[in-house]
Amino acid sequence: MSILRRVTALLLLSLAVPAGANDPAAAPFAQRPDVERFVADLVERHDFDAHELQRVFTMARREEGVLEAMRAQPRQSDSWEAYRALFVSDRHVRAGLDFWKTHAPALARARATYGVPEEIIVAIIGIETFYGRNTGRWRVIDALATLAFDYPPRAPFFRSELENYLLFARNLNLDVFAVRGSYAGAIGIPQFMPGSYLRYAVDFDGDGATDLLANAADAIGSVANFLRRHGWQPGEPVQLRARVNGEDHAQFVSLDPTPRHTLLELSQAGVRAGNGALPADTRAVLLRLQTPERPADYRLGLQNFYVLTRYNRSLFYGMSVTELADELRAARRKPRNGAGG
Repeated sequence: MSILRRVTALLLLSLAVPAGANDPAAAPFAQRPDVERFVADLVERHDFDAHELQRVFTMARREEGVLEAMRAQPRQSDSWEAYRALFVSDRHVRAGLDFWKTHAPALARARATYGVPEEIIVAIIGIETFYGRNTGRWRVIDALATLAFDYPPRAPFFRSELENYLLFARNLNLDVFAVRGSYAGAIGIPQFMPGSYLRYAVDFDGDGATDLLANAADAIGSVANFLRRHGWQPGEPVQLRARVNGEDHAQFVSLDPTPRHTLLELSQAGVRAGNGALPADTRAVLLRLQTPERPADYRLGLQNFYVLTRYNRSLFYGMSVTELADELRAARRKPRNGAGG
């Protein structure tokens, strides 16, 4: 039966293919052989309806703006101070304190359930969508289809996420054209990719629906669940400020956030940190956060820093979450003159 459905899907799509239509910018997705194969595979493996998928890919749009955004992305990482200023700001702290106050019970319960501090959850949501206010303007189906079929550097990843999105929409009985998100296809208050939505989203308020599009409690619980499932260590620090002496430390500087070396090894290479009571066999990674024409800022990333980079692979992102969380925690302890809280 699956072979018959696969053949049917291919026939349905191939009927619409005009001769010589091989310009991806001009041909609708449904008229492209790579999309035909993708659809037939979904029909076979997930029992999708071939007619419905033909309709979806006939209506999906290739978005040049999505491709431009992806190509521009690496420029964010040129300067640590410039990147930090985007997110570790008075504006983010003030709005974060309001979000924390409004959702304090859900945040406290997430900490008790998953061991993730409130300020870390608030910081992630603040950086991702400014506390749910900026969840993205692109139709997710358009963004993911564009990247899946017209962005070769990461096409396999985005094809997987496109598949996950179609499963997500079917599971929740959503109109695939109604959901909007980031140019990379991230969804909702915490900006989960569809695969993460399927794997880590939780119904944290117990209302019978897992809604990251509009339900802050579900977003809070889902962020905490994501971090814990990726190895968050409750009660442990995220990073340590560091100073370096001599040249031996250079061999330990890494762009990979995996903590591979012990504090003792790093200390013997001239790395000094205020590690306090942390055991000498605690593993860390030496990070050099660079800003043009400024001395480098050195940090030691620990296991929980590595976990933050599972949310976003940028070292600057993980450190911005950490520093915004520190600012939020400090501000939360201070009286807010005339501002509530």
